[in-house]
Amino acid sequence: MMREMTINLAMMKRSLILLALGALALSRAALAGEPTAFELVKEGNDHVGRDARGRVVQIRSEKSVGTLVPNIWYVVYYDPDATAMASEVKFAAGKKVAVKRPTRLLEPISGAHKQLDATKFKVDSDKVIEIAKNEPLLKNLTLTASQLTLEGFGDVRQPVWKIRLWAAKLRKPSDTVDIGDLYISTEDGNIVKNDLKINRVD
Repeated sequence: MMREMTINLAMMKRSLILLALGALALSRAALAGEPTAFELVKEGNDHVGRDARGRVVQIRSEKSVGTLVPNIWYVVYYDPDATAMASEVKFAAGKKVAVKRPTRLLEPISGAHKQLDATKFKVDSDKVIEIAKNEPLLKNLTLTASQLTLEGFGDVRQPVWKIRLWAAKLRKPSDTVDIGDLYISTEDGNIVKNDLKINRVD
C-alpha cells in the first residue's frame, strides 16, 4: 500500500513538473512574438556582403493578415558591390526566405539608393504601431491591418516610418478599407505628416 502511494506521488510530481515546463515554454513563445524591423536588420546583416552590413536603404513590410503586426518584411541594404547598389533580404515569420540584388533603376536618379542615418533608428516597428493606434482620429475605429515602410523623407532623407492602415467599415464591419497613412519619425516618434482619410469607413 505504502509502495503504491509512493509511486503515485512520484508520478504526480513528474506530471506537475512537465506541466510547469510546458507552461513556461508557451509563455516564452508568447513573449517572443514577431521580431521587430530593427531586429531583422541585425539578422539580415548575416546574409549580405561585409560592405553592405548595417547600411539600410529601406525597410518595408507586406500588409499584415489577421493582426496589426506584419510578418513578411524586406530589408534593403546599400551594397556598393551590386549593379544597382542594393541587396535585399526577405523575411517571413522572422526567418530569412530569400536574398537578392533587386533592380532599382529609379532610385539612383532620385537619391533613394543612399543609406539612411542608422543613428536615428530609435523608434522600432512595434512602437510605430502603438503610436498609430493611439492617434485620436482613430480611437473610434476598429483597425484591422497595417503595412509599414521606413525610408528617407524630404530633401534631407530623414528616416521616417510610413504606416498604412486598414479599418472595418462602420455600416458593414466585415468589410475593411484603406484609411491612409501616418508618417512617424524614427528618431523621436513624432507624427511628421498625417494623411489619414477616415471618411472612407462610412
